[in-house]
Amino acid sequence: MKIAIAQLASSSDKALNLKKACEAIQKAAQGGADLVLLPEMFMAFVPVDSGISYADVAEAVDGPFVSQLAKTAQQYGIYVTCGIYESAPNEPKRAFNTTIMLNRQGELIYHYQKTHLYDAFSYQESLNIIQSNNELKPVETEFGKIGVLVCYELRFPEVARKLTLAGADLILVPTAWVSGPLKEEHYQTLVKARALENTIPVCACDQTGNIFIGRSLVCDALGVTIASAGYDETLFFAEISTQHTAETREKLPCMQNRRPELY
Repeated sequence: MKIAIAQLASSSDKALNLKKACEAIQKAAQGGADLVLLPEMFMAFVPVDSGISYADVAEAVDGPFVSQLAKTAQQYGIYVTCGIYESAPNEPKRAFNTTIMLNRQGELIYHYQKTHLYDAFSYQESLNIIQSNNELKPVETEFGKIGVLVCYELRFPEVARKLTLAGADLILVPTAWVSGPLKEEHYQTLVKARALENTIPVCACDQTGNIFIGRSLVCDALGVTIASAGYDETLFFAEISTQHTAETREKLPCMQNRRPELY
């Protein structure tokens, strides 16, 4: 399976962001990718002091933003995973932080609303985002089961473990990782740790520009970085080997050696 990671900078212009996303989808498909991963909340960048609410930019999952992504996915025959703001009834200011997955036919096959909100480091995501109680489960695809966790959820090992125990063969992590002291180190370390401790490939795609760090990366089932980016906008590729994952789990049977009765 060939993955494309579209590390892009979002702006307050939704139309421009949609255009960039569709261009990335096209380039990913032309590069032979089976799936392209875009960042968390790529629909729009909403500065804290802008006076714009997340509800102002949010749409339904069948709204124009996702509909155009679906048309592009179908046109180029590629899976697409992207972070959006999903509108919610009776919420004048807040929205769901949602990740959608489209298959090669442009059909919506996965719809995950973020469950662990970034109320940390003097920021409160819960002021703008509705906390969801979505079940943590992977989606079945032609490549096997794919799980999704979003940004801050990297800091909760239970999330990746739950997805792995549910049969995930790959975990995708759309992020909008805010810069700050040691934040780059945290990001890289957490992605590698989630891969290694679960013996599962992990693909993390971050926003760049604005207040975000970039540094997207793909790790194999041993936690080894097999592809990565710097700070600039870029589209890069990685091959995910199910054979390598199977061989890793045979040599390092962490899941089999667990003692859940003790914890």
